[in-house]
Amino acid sequence: MSPPNRSASRSGGQILVDALCAQEVKHVFCVPGESYLAALDALHDAPGIRTVVCRQEGGAAMMAEASAKLTGRPGVCFVTRGPGATNAASGIHVAAQDSTPVVLLIGQVSRDTLCREAFQEIDYTHFYGPLAKHVEQVHDAARLPEVMSRAFHMACNGRPGPVVVVLPEDMLQESADVEDLPARQPLQLSPDVSDMARFVHLLTQAKRPMLLAGGRNWDAPSRAALHEFAERWQLPVAAAWRYQDVFDHADPHYIGDVGIGINPQMSDALINADLVIALGVRLGEVTTQHYSRFKVPMPDQQLVHIYPGAEELGRVYYPTLAITALAPAFALALSNIAPPTVLPWAEQTRRLHEEYLRWSTPGGDAPGEVDLASVVSELSDTVEDDAIICNGAGNNTGWLHRFFRFRNGGRQLASTSGSMGYGLPAAVAAALEHPDRQVIAMTGDGDIQMTSQELATVVQEGLSIVVIVVNNEMLGTIRMHQEMHYPGRTRNTDLHNPDFLALAGAYGFAAERVTQTADFGPALRRALAASGSTLIELVTGAEAIAHTTTLSEIRQRSG
Repeated sequence: MSPPNRSASRSGGQILVDALCAQEVKHVFCVPGESYLAALDALHDAPGIRTVVCRQEGGAAMMAEASAKLTGRPGVCFVTRGPGATNAASGIHVAAQDSTPVVLLIGQVSRDTLCREAFQEIDYTHFYGPLAKHVEQVHDAARLPEVMSRAFHMACNGRPGPVVVVLPEDMLQESADVEDLPARQPLQLSPDVSDMARFVHLLTQAKRPMLLAGGRNWDAPSRAALHEFAERWQLPVAAAWRYQDVFDHADPHYIGDVGIGINPQMSDALINADLVIALGVRLGEVTTQHYSRFKVPMPDQQLVHIYPGAEELGRVYYPTLAITALAPAFALALSNIAPPTVLPWAEQTRRLHEEYLRWSTPGGDAPGEVDLASVVSELSDTVEDDAIICNGAGNNTGWLHRFFRFRNGGRQLASTSGSMGYGLPAAVAAALEHPDRQVIAMTGDGDIQMTSQELATVVQEGLSIVVIVVNNEMLGTIRMHQEMHYPGRTRNTDLHNPDFLALAGAYGFAAERVTQTADFGPALRRALAASGSTLIELVTGAEAIAHTTTLSEIRQRSG
């Protein structure tokens, strides 16, 4: 899509929307508001842009964030002033912690009422300053092309993240004569020759190396290069927290994910590694288990840290070698690196992959009538290899991360920030971006009620998704921590839930309730074959509180 490059006088709203067209935006996720009517009017005739009307701004922002994860292009969310802008903060927090490029557009009060605490007025520089990479208020419609170009560049360059553009209502209505700018210039950050020479030296000297893979924007050539490198070097590859779709789980070098409740043997191998290659990840709190898997600030392991944002390299951990590069570009640079004749870690790689297969295979000893391990394993075996799997927060995600085996890339939509309510909005974005692929949202009963109103968005947009609700009538993660740290004082975590089947039906979903493990497979296949959307409720009990333990076991240890 080429920029209009108009120079005739246009409204600020039209200039803004033309800038979105120039940036090749395909979806704008919004909740309409009177503060940006001029932009809504321009969106009516915008070529190639689909305006998705959501039910709450937090869901809209999460949709924009998920869209950016899938496409590599900044997601765009448009909200009105005051309550609309503050509601969006939950999704912008996800974008900040997940390093996702998002442009949040906020309608603002008119310029002549600024700084008077006008109706729904907020100073967004102060409100969003700690979350966003940049916050800017536009006072002159003629500067909109410049500001929007800056927003899209800043959202993507370095460590990606959210940028906020504040748009006074009267500025969007005024006219200006200004030319448009073309789409942002993407940066190609690749390692140089000296980086690769030092990397090869460190790897050749290692005895127990491990590659911790993550990052976004992987394509087929870069994924193939990473797999070929792992095969040549017989290297064990682990996926960072909620980056599990980066590496094929059937590959004999894959050893599991590094997150919450991970395989203890794999955790020991990571701690005892003498070289860790952190590719495309920040090494945040969850991946490092409260910063304990590696010593702060100087790890016991030698550390090669590859990340596109130079400001993150050395921020917590002092790296042996820091490389400012995109993860896919680094993978491509590995193509010509030949391994030595002897690889002392090859046997360990084989053992760790076998341990991963054992860890990710259901044992058949789960409590209750619905075995979530078997459910997720059947989900993994049933859906197509390119199905997109979405989830929010809660202990139910532990079964998904442990027992679902990802094959292809671009399949996992999950927030590393651990935000509740993310799964359903992410599924909306996935179905819009890839209407030809299966989309599954796996949620908890508490999780889905954070954004359940977006079921209406699914139906209004004519999308086909499958929503799986794990219903144990409690906030399971918080209950687990109560049981461990405050035994006998488990209050305020029980949930009085709606009838999820009736709720789904009210929105226009088909719905089924599953109370036996054997009934899940047929229900899933019916849902996947349906032309519309389906909600499947899995009725579980409190005893199956986590994929690594039961409620009774926690009480025995705590009592």
